[in-house]
Amino acid sequence: MKDWKIKALELANCNCNFGCPCQFSQLPSDGTCEAAAAFEFTEGHYGNVDLTGLRAAGVYKWPGPIHEGNGQMQLIIDEKATPEQRAALEAIMTGQDTEEMATMWYIFSAMSPNKLETLYAPIDMSYDEASGKGSVKVPGVFETEVKPIPNIMTGDPHIISITLPHGFEFTEALMACGSTSTSGEIELLKNNATHAHVAHLHLSGAGLIHA
Repeated sequence: MKDWKIKALELANCNCNFGCPCQFSQLPSDGTCEAAAAFEFTEGHYGNVDLTGLRAAGVYKWPGPIHEGNGQMQLIIDEKATPEQRAALEAIMTGQDTEEMATMWYIFSAMSPNKLETLYAPIDMSYDEASGKGSVKVPGVFETEVKPIPNIMTGDPHIISITLPHGFEFTEALMACGSTSTSGEIELLKNNATHAHVAHLHLSGAGLIHA
């Protein structure tokens, strides 16, 4: 199994209520899962292939809970990536060279038998920690906007995070409010002011890396 490790900023949005029941080992809010996520790799390698500075994204859709499978997915990889870097990111994000169930990418891929062709496109991704606002734009595929959860009474930012020390994605993430519009082959219809999270990932083929 080829050695790989990454550090990345993740912005993700799904159709569930804020906090996302999946994070608490519960069924999704309306029984289905639709999600888009983007990753900016601040450090990383796959074997001797350097992944630092690249971006990647994914659009996912399941007719029920993720663990019941039968989902569809499409990966988007930074158009700036070399052929070797493209192959490396696709391998990581389809669960190759990864211990069984060790990362969300492994699980998402295993639960998505309907895989669309990987796209190579520009990925515009930004996040401002001070305001808690961020965005992802992949032309012709999807756009996501992320902002703090609004307080139910005042509308002021409601700041909350969760920790998952034995998870398969992050050890801690900031909960947020997100909306996604799609223009690609996978259509997401329910992601409007729904769960989002912002996380700094540290993963390897064995799963979470604890600092």
